[in-house]
Amino acid sequence: MLSGNPFVHAMMMQNVQNRMSELRTVLERSTVPVRQRHDIAFAMMLGKQGAAPPWPAGPYQATTWQISQILQTLQAADVCVISPGAHAAVMAAASTLEPADVATLDRDSDIHTPVGFVVLPEPVVIVNRGGSLSDTVAFSWQFITQHQVFPTATYAGVQVATFMDRDGPVQPAEWRMAVAQARANHTPLPPFVPDGIYGFRGDRAFADGSAEELASLNAEHRQFNQALNRVALPNAASDASEWDGGRIEDTNDDFSARYMFAFWRLASHGTTTIGPVSPRRNQHDPHAATQTPGRDIRVVRLAHQVHAQRGSSENETNGRVYNRRWPVRMHKVRQWYPSTQEHRVIWRGPYIKGPANAPLMMGEKAYLVD
Repeated sequence: MLSGNPFVHAMMMQNVQNRMSELRTVLERSTVPVRQRHDIAFAMMLGKQGAAPPWPAGPYQATTWQISQILQTLQAADVCVISPGAHAAVMAAASTLEPADVATLDRDSDIHTPVGFVVLPEPVVIVNRGGSLSDTVAFSWQFITQHQVFPTATYAGVQVATFMDRDGPVQPAEWRMAVAQARANHTPLPPFVPDGIYGFRGDRAFADGSAEELASLNAEHRQFNQALNRVALPNAASDASEWDGGRIEDTNDDFSARYMFAFWRLASHGTTTIGPVSPRRNQHDPHAATQTPGRDIRVVRLAHQVHAQRGSSENETNGRVYNRRWPVRMHKVRQWYPSTQEHRVIWRGPYIKGPANAPLMMGEKAYLVD
């Protein structure tokens, strides 16, 4: 339903055009030399996603390349479904992260598989740049090599694609019309519709950065996205959705990065567990389980015990009794290494702290995790 679908291609091409227009507008107002703006704009978008120069001729070719990347990922992905409890923990951890935290990603030790696809238990409604809404229901990822220019450099990175829920809570009139037209054209939209592609460095770029360097990175990230927001604001939708539940305000366009970073790190730290593959069900006989090599589904659940959290006996020893769990953000610690007789600065977190069976707190909301 995805390969060769003209409606998906048109939607993604519009995203490419919008993004390139925003980048070029911001660069035109910068001190970047005119002759370099074209290459820098492409590098900031497609180069980060894993494309290598020479760049595509235009938005159509760029979109074709993006869809080919998504298809490549889906064909080889280790498929996961995240449980409601684990999803709540990831959302809580993601809310504590800053852009500089994501820049500490070490893909070789933080990510359990180089190619993956994870489905959420429910869509996350996101307020995008410019005010429009989307309902993210799945993510895919694959290891890539990022390509940048001025100066020319390559980095070990991760490409992440987001997927909207075709039948999710965000159902504006124009979306329902597009779904109906695609179905009438005999090219129906897939249940998970590709929405966007991001590229993140996975080489521990700022793992050893000082507090001042990390603060500066956060400030630069916010400043740049504020400039993009000012460009995109005139395109804000007036009535984008009929759904009025909780939303994620993604003004800095980094929710996907924070969610996936938290998802990977919580799994690598043992806060969540990725269970054994579950057999797929035969569509014609739901009671008959069939195994498909390489395409089985794993379930990501919240672990009952977390290595970094306080146990009940320790709580009693210290005279403290915790009746809630809460996310602990990433932080630096000075770890003593007896073998070398020296302290080294390492990162810990994010992780969930508190009794295993207590409610999980995230802001003003409590999640009861069983």
